[in-house]
Amino acid sequence: MNAIPDRHDVIISGGSLTGLALARALSDALGPKAKIAIIEKSSQSLSLSATNPRAFAISKAAQQMLKVLGVWPRIENEAQPVTNIEITDSSLDDGIRPVVLRYDNTLDDGAPASYIIPDQTIGEALRALIAETPNVEIIAPALIETYQLETGYAHVQLQDGRKLRTKLLVAAEGRASSLRDMAGIKLVTCDYQQTGIVTQLSHELPHNSTAVQHFLPGGPFAILPMTGNRSCITWSEERALAQNLMKSDDRTFLENIEKRVGGRLGKIQLQGPRQSWPLTMHLARSYISDRLALVGDTAHGVHPIAGQGLNLALRDVAALAEVTAETWRLGMDIGANDGTAGGLSKYQQWRRFDSLTSTAAYDGLNRLFSNDMTLLRSVRSMGLGIVDRLPQLKHMFIKEAAGLSGDIPRLLKGEAI
Repeated sequence: MNAIPDRHDVIISGGSLTGLALARALSDALGPKAKIAIIEKSSQSLSLSATNPRAFAISKAAQQMLKVLGVWPRIENEAQPVTNIEITDSSLDDGIRPVVLRYDNTLDDGAPASYIIPDQTIGEALRALIAETPNVEIIAPALIETYQLETGYAHVQLQDGRKLRTKLLVAAEGRASSLRDMAGIKLVTCDYQQTGIVTQLSHELPHNSTAVQHFLPGGPFAILPMTGNRSCITWSEERALAQNLMKSDDRTFLENIEKRVGGRLGKIQLQGPRQSWPLTMHLARSYISDRLALVGDTAHGVHPIAGQGLNLALRDVAALAEVTAETWRLGMDIGANDGTAGGLSKYQQWRRFDSLTSTAAYDGLNRLFSNDMTLLRSVRSMGLGIVDRLPQLKHMFIKEAAGLSGDIPRLLKGEAI
């Protein structure tokens, strides 16, 4: 046990993509004299599994941020631009699945509004960058047992007896966060009684850089294009059926995918394993406490219907890094939560309303489309058809999904802090 706790300016609990991105952003923004630590519960968590099938939709704003942080040059070869989006709304057994909304997913300058990138690719790039960042220390395997506030610091006790202290403690621990619980921060939650399933396919026909969202009664079924003739399937399904699908053999599983893909990709084959997880929503009642900030899934968990989970997390990272840098440069306490317009209070004001509206929007979309009521489907199809005939409305949706609307942090604009 250390007699004198090791001092850090910022301690990040969680070696997630969010935690790693925040460490890199803070290192750049605060400079080499800042001492930053990442605490990760397992040394294995810092190395990604080669069989991880997940892929993320990265918005244009997030892409600009990753470029500033030095991540983008390491991942752009695996980044598949999404230049077209098609949406259908039909029953599973319908012989024809007409497209009710189609649009070019590009911005005014012709740049793609989003990209699809494997989870593993992003993680490997961030981990390599952190390894090259001298003022970021990784403490693993380690787990925070308790923390308490004393004399201008958060004093952290690890389970192995080590003691640390920091001006600012950040919880990037994912949906199940012990730090959030220790701080007594409550959640607003909802269980969708759905299961998310993800896998990757190779296919005979090209995807033509098109992402497809099938709204089916059990939940949305998305085909996300990847580099080469590959796609990531992100599938929301009723829990009982999803359990049977996850237990089925590869042939039965693939037959169910073929039924939903509808032959548009020609012959398909599974590429690697399948994963599943229960679909729930949660929103922290507060994003901050004394010397504590919540980011990413620790602060909010949304339905994957719009593929915006990582983009929301990177917005948190960009906002927290910016307000922390502003406070640091003024010589003020970066962990103070005094209710003023700066520091942690500014971070909460900046991020919580956006997260609240996004969470509510994705929740509403899932409830609206995950059913098979004939009248409601007619209304949905009519609404989507109207949007399809209004270019200005489509343009507004594209800009919003690209993360380029509203008051966004400098990193998301492609500017260094």
